Amino acid sequence: MGNRQNSADWLGLSGQVFAVTGAASGIGAAIAVQLIAAGARVALLDRNVQGCEALLADYGDTAAGLSMHACDISDEHSVQQAAAAVLAVHGQIDGLVNCAGMLRPGAIRDVSLEDWERVLRTNLTGYMLCSRAFAEPMLARRQGAIVHVASVAAHHPQTYSGAYSAGKAGILLLSRQIAVEYGRYGIRSNAVCPGMIRTALSEPFYQQPGIKEQREAMTASRRIGAPVDIANAALYLLSERASYVNGAELVVDGGMEGMLMDLIPRPGYSDLKPA
Repeated sequence: MGNRQNSADWLGLSGQVFAVTGAASGIGAAIAVQLIAAGARVALLDRNVQGCEALLADYGDTAAGLSMHACDISDEHSVQQAAAAVLAVHGQIDGLVNCAGMLRPGAIRDVSLEDWERVLRTNLTGYMLCSRAFAEPMLARRQGAIVHVASVAAHHPQTYSGAYSAGKAGILLLSRQIAVEYGRYGIRSNAVCPGMIRTALSEPFYQQPGIKEQREAMTASRRIGAPVDIANAALYLLSERASYVNGAELVVDGGMEGMLMDLIPRPGYSDLKPA
């Protein structure tokens, strides 16, 4: 079994430079940590400077290529400044992970226009702004990868969540458009659609009795996902092992989207389920 690639770098990401938005917490932080573990140089981008500083404190000594940049992805000037700073610090940009996002609850009939537009400005326009600014060095070198973190809410309406589903659905088509427009220049663009992932944002749900068990029963894998599950998918899409994957959507939901028919009561069939 000779000529095996080093298992610590089986994705071949070592030494490459990746910018990760929303890196201060949750899925973004998990992606950053996994990239660091793979030997990549990582630029942490977030409005939450304290969260990025915590990652720097934990990994700064072992990741010489780690940097932090305050960035509001909904602001074009902030994005352009951050992209220029990352390029100045690292000398190149090999990939971008669009992960920063927000949610403002509200029913369609009464969600405020301010909240609606604020969510879209971050969750959709912000992804476009980052894809445009951070792709310039990649376009110049004619190689690179962009991964957009969307959601299964892009496929199914997440009710009473204002513009969240609309924004996430927009990300999927944005990703495909970037794939078609940038593909001829060696840039790939793909999306990851997480299902139920346990983060600090969703943790209050799981403090309610029975919620964890009810949610687990709605997934084929019978468990709630962790941020690292999304990070693993994102790293694959960033790597050359996904060199012919472009314009794709990778659903990482433990099989939740396939559960609809199983959740419908069917006497004589539902009884066959194991206890």
